[in-house]
Amino acid sequence: MSLQEQRKIAIICLEMIFFIAGSSFAQNTSPNSPWFFIQITDPQFGMFDNNASFEKETKLYEAAVNKINKLNPDFVVITGDFVHESNSDSQINEFKRITAKINTEIPVYFTPGNHDLGQTPDKNSLKKYKKNYGEDKFSFEHKGSSIIGFNTSLIKAKLDKPEQKQFQWLTKKLKESKDANHIILFCHYPFFNKTVDEPTGYSNIDQDYREKYLTLFKETKVNILFSGHLHNNKLLRDGQMQYITTSAVGKPLGLPPSGMRIVKIYRDKIEHAFFGLEELPDSVQFE
Repeated sequence: MSLQEQRKIAIICLEMIFFIAGSSFAQNTSPNSPWFFIQITDPQFGMFDNNASFEKETKLYEAAVNKINKLNPDFVVITGDFVHESNSDSQINEFKRITAKINTEIPVYFTPGNHDLGQTPDKNSLKKYKKNYGEDKFSFEHKGSSIIGFNTSLIKAKLDKPEQKQFQWLTKKLKESKDANHIILFCHYPFFNKTVDEPTGYSNIDQDYREKYLTLFKETKVNILFSGHLHNNKLLRDGQMQYITTSAVGKPLGLPPSGMRIVKIYRDKIEHAFFGLEELPDSVQFE
């Protein structure tokens, strides 16, 4: 075979390789292709030993980060209570140190919990939170879905001006999301834990504010909301909307072990499941 013929065959082979690779890339980045993210919540450094130490939280969170890097989700959302004591620099620094081990190509988003801001947030606690973690809310579009996180501590504490300002921001973002395939929300406090009209308690949003937000969610056709706070799992519905509370990656307070939630997004549906850290799959499979 002549050198010219060899070159011609080589060029044809290269063209086939580039075509296959290009087709595969196009398929993976298509807005119709399924994808997934991970929600973790309540690592809460210091909770196991009541602020005396956080070795147990370190071990669990490092295991979680290793799993995240192996699974390689599109992004990660951590829905609050990063630490047990909001003024503990050692707890904050340990949480930040391990979080920084998440692959830099995997975006990480945060919503604050009551242990990050205090039971009644003020200017100083909000300022410190933003210094350590960034903004207390976020909004972006990803592969046809609208992704929004917000600060439920402002709502729980009934801080009129900050809450109203955030409500206006959230309303605007939700209305801008009307053409999204899915609208997916994240926060720390569950809005309710059994029924939409349950009494106000420590672990839900007060009834008057709850009605205000649930009405907004219905009007803007939100699909699903992910929260934490309970250190246990809850799967609830209000009409067509799902309300999912995810158990802790730190200390559990229910039957599920320390773990995380994998959420798979298809064009026409959302699937999710909670896994203990030792139960996580090696990869995420789609239909």
